[in-house]
Amino acid sequence: MNKQESMQKAEAAMLHVYNRFPVVFERGEGVHLYDTDGKEYLDFASGIGVMAFGYHDAEYNQALKDQIDCLTHTSNLYYHPPMIAAAEKVCRVSGMDRVFFTNSGAEAVEGALKTAKKYAYLRDGFAGHEIIAMEHSFHGRTVGALSVTGTDHYREPFLPLMDGVRFAQFNDLDSVKAQVTDRTCAIILETIQGEGGLYPARAEFLQGVRTLCDEQDILLILDEIQCGMGRSGAMFAWQNYGVKPDIMTCAKALGAGVPVGAFVMTEHVAEHSLAPGDHGTTYGGNPLVCAAVAKTIDMMESRRITDHVASLTPYLEQVLDRFVQQYEFVRGRRGMGLMQGLELDASVAVGTVVSNALTQGLVILSAGGNVLRFLPPLVITQEDIDDMATRLEAVFSEIIS
Repeated sequence: MNKQESMQKAEAAMLHVYNRFPVVFERGEGVHLYDTDGKEYLDFASGIGVMAFGYHDAEYNQALKDQIDCLTHTSNLYYHPPMIAAAEKVCRVSGMDRVFFTNSGAEAVEGALKTAKKYAYLRDGFAGHEIIAMEHSFHGRTVGALSVTGTDHYREPFLPLMDGVRFAQFNDLDSVKAQVTDRTCAIILETIQGEGGLYPARAEFLQGVRTLCDEQDILLILDEIQCGMGRSGAMFAWQNYGVKPDIMTCAKALGAGVPVGAFVMTEHVAEHSLAPGDHGTTYGGNPLVCAAVAKTIDMMESRRITDHVASLTPYLEQVLDRFVQQYEFVRGRRGMGLMQGLELDASVAVGTVVSNALTQGLVILSAGGNVLRFLPPLVITQEDIDDMATRLEAVFSEIIS
């Protein structure tokens, strides 16, 4: 079956909620993808930050194969060894105390919101508490996660959503303080805004929000779904700031290729929030995904992935900064670690650049604010960065020609 026939079959059978690019990926090797025509692509998207080790990693693959031969599902009515191993390792690397495994990042956000509401309900003896979220944030597409997503075009078709949500300006502490009421139970924010345009939290802002939460018994929820699991140069981006959340959400690279997320909390929050019957999931934390989580953490530690990201980041930033200096339509760079963005002038459509990059065999992403987003596998090298720059140079040269 050729590429065109494959795409036609997909569009005939699947709900059209994605405007997919005209490529059919068939396999991957290292940091490269290959389509059904045999064309090679350098991957600087990693499945939107999922494929931390790239593709076809023998150690990772073997761990999943071994688990498939052993057990893939039991439900959460029973214990199983991969769940225990994964939970212990997530708590250890995060420095937090209790974890609940979900099927996705959006589900992790749902669980975090329920935890915060139950915490306030038990503390105050009544419901109706409020959440403060950030403008231009993105937390997922389920109703609860969408309710705290501060981007109107995602929200408007599905109103009314969950009530009791107030929006503040990211990196503006006074704006956050202005939204606090006697019903505020939690503040949720991404440590690094991803979909909103690659904005890291400023240290004074994050520290100020932490102090505000401590003073008023408000829970701080940090969304590390995209920026966590080594991408910032620390296992979790908040660890770069010396600020610890009460609840954290993570997913994407948590399982490095299988659908798994989690919300993690302190012992204090766990003791005073969700109880048996308050929350659950059939598939969440099954043996297969937990084997992937445990192996992912093992490999990140044994391969010193965070050290690799921290050492490689200055080179990637230097290469991207050259594009800012060379092309007038590249307005600036921002980001942290291997989560970087180039902001383009409004005269250059970022979607067109992403599409044209595919023709050069380069997979990159876009983000809000006309930003090119770079989320490569965490195992890239300087040579891969040079290769990316050569391919992107060809795309940019077409723009000015």
